[in-house]
Amino acid sequence: MTWKTLQSALAAHGYIASDDLAVALHLALTLERPLLLEGAAGVGKTEVARTLSMAQKTKLIRLQCYEGLDASQAIYEWNYQRQLLTIRSAAEDGETGKSVEDRIFSRDFLLERPLLAAITQETPPVLLIDEIDRADEEFEAYLLEVLSDYQVSVPELGTIAATSKPIVILTSNGTRDLSDALRRRCLYTFVEYPDRTTELAILRARCPEVEARLADQIIGFVQKLREEELEKTPGIAEMLDFAAALIGLGIADLTDDPAVLHSTLTTLIKTQSDQAQITAEVAARIAGKAA
Repeated sequence: MTWKTLQSALAAHGYIASDDLAVALHLALTLERPLLLEGAAGVGKTEVARTLSMAQKTKLIRLQCYEGLDASQAIYEWNYQRQLLTIRSAAEDGETGKSVEDRIFSRDFLLERPLLAAITQETPPVLLIDEIDRADEEFEAYLLEVLSDYQVSVPELGTIAATSKPIVILTSNGTRDLSDALRRRCLYTFVEYPDRTTELAILRARCPEVEARLADQIIGFVQKLREEELEKTPGIAEMLDFAAALIGLGIADLTDDPAVLHSTLTTLIKTQSDQAQITAEVAARIAGKAA
């Protein structure tokens, strides 16, 4: 598969990838290397992994990162309740010692979390490690073994090697610096907000029922809105929600009713201060420029 073919496959599932992103994905697949996607929230980084899994016809396994994430939540943990029940049952039958220990510390009692589950699939899945910058720096150390050797060490069982190598996509919103060790193990690309032509293609792919003139106005409005000094810049998902809201209200032109237009901004603006800043008058001005 060439990068152009991959780009077309993604487009068939509604994701319009730039040439740079398509090439980066192609290299990640070809070289079997993790790909780190960095960029502002809302530019479509997570959607890359979802769409890639559909294009590759494989499973998507997602690890959502957050502060305090540890190995038991990301890699594996033992099914303690089942272990206790087994110990109790064995004791009632007069069974004790090493045979019971060997049984309760077997794979049957191991709960696979996303990282372990990803390397034990028969068909390589897409492993999405989402918002890695939200996790603690210490957690990155857990990832290094998986990303370098595609294996997991379980003290009671030894090393579990990968059945197949997952396609690994990491995303970061840039809220903190990632370690050099993690970056060295990944290919890298920065994902920008799409330009007008690309975002218009995304809208047409996802909402084909939008009339051409309104589609042009929607993209023009959203891109002008992003130029305002907002706390939370609207992303692609918000743009699609905005389009759906306009269709649902039967709006064919953004300049027809400023009050109704302003009411639809709940799909685009997500903080009180931003709502106070983008008044009905400001929205009407932006709509006039986008028309």
